Amino acid sequence: MTAKQLSMFEPRLVRPAMIDSFRKLDLRVQIRNPVMFVVYVGALFTTGLWLHALSGGHGEAPAWFIGTVTLWLWFTVLFANFAEALAEGRSKAQAASLRAAKQTIMAKKLREPRYGAALDYVHGAELRRGDVALVEAGDTIPADGEVIEGAASVNESAITGESAPVIREAGGDFSAVTGGTTVLSDWIVMRITVNPGEAFIDRMIALVEGARRQKTPNEIALTILLVALTLAFLLATVTLLPYTLYSVTAAGAGAPVTVTALVALLVCLIPTTIGALLSAIGIAGMSRMLGANVIATSGRAVEAAGDVNVLLLDKTGTITLGNRQADAFLPVSGTTERQLADAAQLASLADETPEGRSIVVLAKRLFNLRERDIRALGATFVPFSAQTRMSGVNLGKRQIRKGAEDAIRRHVETNGGGIPAEASRLVAEVSRRGSTPLVVSEHARVLGIIELKDIVKGGIRERFAELRRMGIKTVMITGDNRLTAAAIAAEAGVDDFLAEATPEAKLALIRQYQAEGHLVAMTGDGSNDAPALAQADVAVAMHSGTQAAKEAGNMVDLDSNPTKLLEVVVVGKQMLMTRGALTTFSIANDVAKYFAIIPAIFAGVYPQLNALNVMNLASPQSAILSAVIFNALIIVALIPLALKGIRYRPRGAGAVLRRNLAIYGLGGIVVPFVGIKLIDLGLAAVGLV
Repeated sequence: MTAKQLSMFEPRLVRPAMIDSFRKLDLRVQIRNPVMFVVYVGALFTTGLWLHALSGGHGEAPAWFIGTVTLWLWFTVLFANFAEALAEGRSKAQAASLRAAKQTIMAKKLREPRYGAALDYVHGAELRRGDVALVEAGDTIPADGEVIEGAASVNESAITGESAPVIREAGGDFSAVTGGTTVLSDWIVMRITVNPGEAFIDRMIALVEGARRQKTPNEIALTILLVALTLAFLLATVTLLPYTLYSVTAAGAGAPVTVTALVALLVCLIPTTIGALLSAIGIAGMSRMLGANVIATSGRAVEAAGDVNVLLLDKTGTITLGNRQADAFLPVSGTTERQLADAAQLASLADETPEGRSIVVLAKRLFNLRERDIRALGATFVPFSAQTRMSGVNLGKRQIRKGAEDAIRRHVETNGGGIPAEASRLVAEVSRRGSTPLVVSEHARVLGIIELKDIVKGGIRERFAELRRMGIKTVMITGDNRLTAAAIAAEAGVDDFLAEATPEAKLALIRQYQAEGHLVAMTGDGSNDAPALAQADVAVAMHSGTQAAKEAGNMVDLDSNPTKLLEVVVVGKQMLMTRGALTTFSIANDVAKYFAIIPAIFAGVYPQLNALNVMNLASPQSAILSAVIFNALIIVALIPLALKGIRYRPRGAGAVLRRNLAIYGLGGIVVPFVGIKLIDLGLAAVGLV
């Protein structure tokens, strides 16, 4: 991981967060959170009452009581600020680690877009979109761009944290390079695709600093609900003062409720717990996403990931390893498997394609056939061409070729031979299995078939099973024919597949699922994936993919692991569950406060309300203080849960709801009774009440 994961309350995070807690007392900051703004105003109001009581004015309540309530109201605001500042601090620490990866480097700017052209040495910061630069072994890539010539091994550990180098080459889906990474071998000519300040690492830094995080739709909806509850309690509380004044006048006995007590009642009844932690939950969600090595462009994307129920995955490089691998040698009658492997290896020794290398490796593994220095024997290699559609080697009088069936058919027929029926049958069988057949011949004689197949990644079937338990449907997308696609889909364990997929077909499939009410997630790395990524609700682009794919997605996976979406979904569900659980707890713990504060405030006017003092609190002042103190301390107690998130286990929505109601609903009722009573006992023990 590029940014070291820090412990929850590490001193270098806590100290700045404590300072920021006071900085956030700025009115312009507080007004952004309507619930805590009410607490903030209440604290200001009781501060005025306390100062008035201290100055010798006729205080509505003892100065020590008003001062103590005021102190804990300010603590409530500060604890809420601390939760948000701590979450922001974790993100800023990660951003600082990323910023350390940036460095001032010199670039070799080419005057013409080709290798060997004249060049000028310039600072990397001077490069603009469209400029062309040469990067050689040992050089640091000066900016984000795309390889337009050459190929090189690149160390991307500064970005991804992975020590294994990757190959970046011109053309295809692995041409994107990132500024700050290092070329280990060979050279590339790259075209700059960003202007200064727009590089991928700059965007990463901006994204992980959650201070300017936009609220998600669900968060906005929850905020509206919390504001509505706050207004309802505010109106109810405001009407209580004239009501008690009237009751005291009419009865001719008792004392009216104090404004300090009403402020305490309001603060305890409004949903301060979730109001204080709501922002921290969202920021922590994005921070946890970075902990999975995924950059989310917004909290909206993280939240949407929690609701995803359809997942589209590209076959090549996602479900399969990405390159066809030799899996078996299938000889025809009259040829042994070893003879076929020997000829196939000879024909592949100069073949640098992944398929060619896999043939050499398979022959070694099965028959211990080692590479030979056949150039010393006067061998001539025949490279693959689009015209012949075959490759091979001439070794003396031996002409060994491998290629597609029709290409080999033409070759052997030219030499007076033909394709035997047995070979055609093997070709058909291999094709039915979803594999690719390569026919091997020597002069006019067919030796057999090499079966090339897309190798399904290890453990992928189990991951899809886990997604299924989470209620997510998996759909494989591939350009292969239906026969090949069906075979790979069955082996991988996906729920459905789209064969012979074009960019238009991918886009249409996503729109179809969305029209049916599904939230769709997709992973991709190629330019042809960009339209579908842009349409998907959650679009995870591979860091190793093209610039177009990364710009179309709303998340970028730094590890380029397409199955990472499983972790993305878990983080999204964690954030939704954490928010829901703490909202449930916040609303539920009002019950205990009714039994604490209402008897304390109104028993003087209505003695019958003493029956509600089920906790047998020491005095009215103790009841009010105990509720206010508990209201502040519970925020501190829940900060670790808000930042870490509730642990997610694959289960249905009904089971999750029942669990949350049992733990956070029932717990939200029981815990305050215990907490308020313990605080009351503590206050009585020190003689404060």
